[in-house]
Amino acid sequence: MSEPKTHTGGCHCGKVRYEVTLDLAEPAITCNCSMCGRSGTMLRFVPVDAFKLLSGADSLTDYHFNQKVINHQFCRVCGIKSFASGVAPGGVETRAINVRCLDDVDLSAISTHAYDGKSK
Repeated sequence: MSEPKTHTGGCHCGKVRYEVTLDLAEPAITCNCSMCGRSGTMLRFVPVDAFKLLSGADSLTDYHFNQKVINHQFCRVCGIKSFASGVAPGGVETRAINVRCLDDVDLSAISTHAYDGKSK
């Protein structure tokens, strides 16, 4: 069993940078909803206290769709959505991390779990 580790990540142009503590041995979610299916995200959800925005708050813009419960934040310069914000069932504030936007991560080593968001 592995342990949570702190990783850095961000958008393509580098304006948005963050660090997040998570265990990449746990599967990432691949979703087929209209947003994730088009952008190819691999998501891991973490509590807000495991996430720290290092730079780029002024470069973020928001997009809401469907039930409007997830704050899809993306860089207004390069358009990359490296994370999103929301509240999990039970009221816990969370961050949805796009694992593809983490630095120095071997994506082929990440196990995934498919989620059928298209049917929800």
